[in-house]
Amino acid sequence: MSSQFLPEYRKKPIRSYVVRSGRITESQRRALEQHGPDYCLKLKAGRVEWEQVFDRQSPVVLEIGFGMGDSLLQMAAAEPDKDFVGIEVHPPGAGALVNNAAKQGIRNLRVYLADAVDVIDECIPNASLTRIQIYFPDPWHKRKHHKRRIVQPELIEKLKLKLELKGLLHMATDWVAYAKHMAEVMEAQHGFENQAKQGLYSNRPDFRPETKFERRGERLGHVVHDLLYRRV
Repeated sequence: MSSQFLPEYRKKPIRSYVVRSGRITESQRRALEQHGPDYCLKLKAGRVEWEQVFDRQSPVVLEIGFGMGDSLLQMAAAEPDKDFVGIEVHPPGAGALVNNAAKQGIRNLRVYLADAVDVIDECIPNASLTRIQIYFPDPWHKRKHHKRRIVQPELIEKLKLKLELKGLLHMATDWVAYAKHMAEVMEAQHGFENQAKQGLYSNRPDFRPETKFERRGERLGHVVHDLLYRRV
């Protein structure tokens, strides 16, 4: 497989995902080939300046792990006054998002096919994001795998540096145990304020679309928990 269809990442002992190429469709492959220069950002390019990337000065929203990109695309279309950046390690998801964005003419969107921690460390300027989103990350529900969960104190400390003052960190999960874990991590972290009362969860904000994944979970009896924390 061509290197342009493979995620960029640094070797590290513990990851929050399993690296797999997956089956990329012809339309997804073609989208990355034809529209990659317009939509895809590269880890190796290093630190970015959002004004140069988007050719304007606007609030920037970062989503970590956008899956197939349906909800991220909806948000970019619904909030044209903001610029959106998505990070994903699986090529089919990046290809699908780029393909659909190109078809709809969405221009306030960019994609990293890379490890999120690497992008945060090497590419994102401090205090440059108005919102960070982590929706339905892998819960790694077996206890021996809890160390693989992406929401850990070390990551939250990194994200705090990237958020502007009063910026918003928004997480959502349909696993109760993971929601409790997220809340515990956040309540122990200085510099964030729970937008619900301490120890409580928030209602789904209007800007987060309901996803197919979410509806499927609800049919199985899963309850979705939203956690919104303001950088203070």
